[in-house]
Amino acid sequence: MLSQIVLNYQTLLDSLANLVELSGFGDDYLSHKMGVEPSNFLMKKQTGNWIVTEVLKLLSIIENKEIADYYSDAIKINESENGTFISSGEFEKRMKWE
Repeated sequence: MLSQIVLNYQTLLDSLANLVELSGFGDDYLSHKMGVEPSNFLMKKQTGNWIVTEVLKLLSIIENKEIADYYSDAIKINESENGTFISSGEFEKRMKWE
């Protein structure tokens, strides 16, 4: 159970750059609101090297329903089991689209 918490947090860290883009806020605005130099903000956004307090501060600025849904979907994908793949032709056959 505890390992799943860590994996979910890693998913959040891995998703932060996408969440920032999805939020629509500019990097300069976010760095100013967080009290971080713009160059440091960009570096953290690229590397994912955030500390917990920065993540909390960033989320308090950008969090909304769309952001929450995106993260929720990322968690569901990570928790899903690997399945088998079929070709598009086989898929069309199963869907009776042929």
